[in-house]
Amino acid sequence: MSDTPNQDAIADEWAQALEEQAATATADGAPAFDAEHTPVKAAAAAAAGNAAMQDIQMVLDIPVQLSVELGRTRVPIKYILQLAQGSIVELDALAGEPMDVLVNGYLIAQGEVVVVNDKFGIRLTDIVTPSERMKRLSRK
Repeated sequence: MSDTPNQDAIADEWAQALEEQAATATADGAPAFDAEHTPVKAAAAAAAGNAAMQDIQMVLDIPVQLSVELGRTRVPIKYILQLAQGSIVELDALAGEPMDVLVNGYLIAQGEVVVVNDKFGIRLTDIVTPSERMKRLSRK
């Protein structure tokens, strides 16, 4: 496709830059050959990086459901049927406690409610690490 010539050009630029670096290192008395940073390996690494970038580009536009949870409660149906305008439903979260930020139902962060230009938002205060997400999944 049209990205292949661009990828080749980027790989060539990396190879040229590494050759210049090797030439400069030789002039300074440093070793000219570094097995880990040869132009061929640099071009391969650049190509692999570009392939990974293309893979991530494929999923960037997929919509997900982001929700902020203030708290939860469990109530009997008879209580739900008695609700009217002005009724108060008590939640399990405490005032001032961080709100949970969920993506497709999975906790990814916590934050605090903010108001910006008369719109509610959430300021993220803690991001759940991937390893912590896996621990939470295994507990369910």
